[in-house]
Amino acid sequence: MKPSRLRAIPSVDKVLQSLGDVDLPRPMVLDVVRRELMALRAEKIIPDADGVLARIRSGVAGVRASRIRPVINGTGILVHTNLGRAPLGTGAMAALSTIGSNYSNLEYSLASGGRSGRAAYLERGLAVLCEADAATVVNNNAAALVLILRHFCTAAATEVVISRGELVQIGGGFRIPDVLESSGARLREVGTTNQTSLADYARAITRQTAMVLKVHRSNFFMDGFVESPPTEDVAALAKKRRVPFVEDLGSGAAVKTESVAGLEHEPTPAEVLRRGVDLVCFSGDKLLGGPQAGVIAGRGPLVAALKKEPFFRALRCDKLILSALEATVDGYLRGERSTPVLEMLDATIEALRARAERIVGALGGTPLTARVGAGHAQLGGGTLPRSRVASVTIDVTHRTLKAQDFAARLREQPVPVIGYIARGVLRLDVRTIFPQQDLDLVAAIRGASAP
Repeated sequence: MKPSRLRAIPSVDKVLQSLGDVDLPRPMVLDVVRRELMALRAEKIIPDADGVLARIRSGVAGVRASRIRPVINGTGILVHTNLGRAPLGTGAMAALSTIGSNYSNLEYSLASGGRSGRAAYLERGLAVLCEADAATVVNNNAAALVLILRHFCTAAATEVVISRGELVQIGGGFRIPDVLESSGARLREVGTTNQTSLADYARAITRQTAMVLKVHRSNFFMDGFVESPPTEDVAALAKKRRVPFVEDLGSGAAVKTESVAGLEHEPTPAEVLRRGVDLVCFSGDKLLGGPQAGVIAGRGPLVAALKKEPFFRALRCDKLILSALEATVDGYLRGERSTPVLEMLDATIEALRARAERIVGALGGTPLTARVGAGHAQLGGGTLPRSRVASVTIDVTHRTLKAQDFAARLREQPVPVIGYIARGVLRLDVRTIFPQQDLDLVAAIRGASAP
């Protein structure tokens, strides 16, 4: 680029002065300015001063929007992976505040006055909840599966027997075969996508078999000409051949889901272990309603062996995760069943409609048409794919803006609102909006509709 054209690019100081006060740390703003100005040097056409400033303001806004902050979830998906999965309950939040702001007995024995292991209370609570000999916890369910694979797969036995119908893809594009192979395992696929028999498992188990793995199809279902052997039969076969039998449950329901809002049945860890599985692993932040974690429960000697793995230290949870999960598990053991996701599921259509009508009534005097509609909420988070729960929506159209443009404006509000578009109408599902967010929702809709 010619020197004369380079002179058209404003200095860093001049840009910073023009930006004025920005609600970001100054080093972050400075980084955006320098990156944008550096990019301009490589371009053939340099915009005028206003164009340069607009481009940098856009860059700063993009950085600001990437901060983690609360949003209003109007999508109707209760366990929304992109929106933080399950919200934490009041007990978990209180534990985070108390433990996070103080010193704690994380690895200190109040009884002996010396060092102790971490998570002893939580592990006992999880074992009781899962009706298992023992339990432990790592930082997510994928890590739990990787730890199990690394332990059981040895130089002499690297094969993991798994049905072809269970080679699923989980969130973020991760696939079970990739997870297995990255852990040093070699897949021994049995059966077909829709038909796997006990004889298929029996033929596949050899001296090279490290374990038999069953993966619960939590994020999809198959219907029609489908068959697979009962878990009890596979467990008996694995025991006879002296091969560990592990099931990845994925979601980790701790209650009978069929008793909640008419959901389909989701097997619980206790139910699966009673069927003869040696180890089960599942997520702490989906149906369980706790923080992100991976729980492993089952036979005592196997859990103890996993905890002795050197890799276990790299996967362990910190004090905040442990304390929040402790509070969540305590709630279940007390029979409270009071996680936000369960509370949302228990909300009646009448209560949701009353809230929706109040919100619509508060939107008068705006260039909007808002009405109360009917919809269906989903669990999400890769769980209970067939279950839909009747819900109530607020359907909003703007007189001049397209639904996509109005949705973008809602995302730019001080408390961003996320909805979904159906047939050209922006819809906000009330079931996934907390009652205490109703006033913020009204303010956001009014702000987005302003000229």
